[in-house]
Amino acid sequence: MTMTGSAGTDRFVPLSSDTETTPTAAMRQAMASARVGDEQRGEDPSVNELQERVAALLGKEAALWLPTGTMCNVVAIKVHTKPGDAIVVEGAAHVIRAESAGAALISGVLIEPIATERGVFTAAQLRDAMGRVQSLPAPYGPPVRLVCVEQTHNFGGGAVWSADELRAVSHASRESGLAVHMDGARLLNAVIATGVSAKTFAAMVDSVWIDFTKGLGAPIGAVMAGSAAFIAEARRYKQMFGGAMRQAGIAAAGCLHALDHHVERLEEDHEHARRLAEGLAAIRGIQVTTPRPDTNIVFFDVVHAGLSNTEFVAEMMRAGVRMGLVRGQIRAVTHLDVSAEDIELAIRSAAAIVGSKRGSHSAPPGA
Repeated sequence: MTMTGSAGTDRFVPLSSDTETTPTAAMRQAMASARVGDEQRGEDPSVNELQERVAALLGKEAALWLPTGTMCNVVAIKVHTKPGDAIVVEGAAHVIRAESAGAALISGVLIEPIATERGVFTAAQLRDAMGRVQSLPAPYGPPVRLVCVEQTHNFGGGAVWSADELRAVSHASRESGLAVHMDGARLLNAVIATGVSAKTFAAMVDSVWIDFTKGLGAPIGAVMAGSAAFIAEARRYKQMFGGAMRQAGIAAAGCLHALDHHVERLEEDHEHARRLAEGLAAIRGIQVTTPRPDTNIVFFDVVHAGLSNTEFVAEMMRAGVRMGLVRGQIRAVTHLDVSAEDIELAIRSAAAIVGSKRGSHSAPPGA
């Protein structure tokens, strides 16, 4: 990606998140020529087409356009629960760590977290979490109503739930009469990484959404799918929470373009993430938490290289490479605005920064 770096360089590499993607020229053209109508009234043809396509992609009865993925989670939890219920979620899930306590405020639910290393929990861990809530004597223990899974898991380093892992948790949930909701912000990354269809993953959950503003590269929008009854209720809360829009087809057209042109190319992002992880791991003093990333997210730290993670991120920014600080580590996320050349530039910059602290400027192998 060519921009102006903070040090005045001609090159700027945006690796802090795949939300940094900008619409391609072709996507902008599709948006400019979109057919539009009143989305709130259900009269926007581009939004309606997108909803139909996502419902078919995920094998669900119906789907609903929402402006953000966070609103998808908030609405889904509201539909599945009532105030005073409990939900079970992995401890570093977006629902807990990145939504400003929306589930607690809006739905009034207790969140029972499950601690894991990579964001993927087992059926046994789910049963243990349910037991922690339900073992309380009456009337202290709230009923558990919902299990949330995140595919891929952001703070777990883009970790993918395999079909078998998800199937086991889904089976345990349904045995206990619990609904299952999937935060599928990067579900299509999991599809590309595993070869398992989106419909297969979605069949194991009651509600699921995909985000178009991350690796798919659209500027606005997410679409949630489920049963017709679920979507009807979700539409009511969407209106209540201020999510209804007017001529949203301008944004939906970008999402339609992404479905047609930006799904298969996600493999490039995964390849770039693997190369980045490999290159960083070859630099003495850098410890890569995700040495072979499942998808497009790399976590690492430089605490053994003579500088702090915060200092390293600042130095990289001065070198024209933006990374982020997440949960005490450095996160780098690849996407369609990051090229193979950008990855090599990031590796060389990291090697130079760490080398300057260690008295060595040697580049890593293959850089």
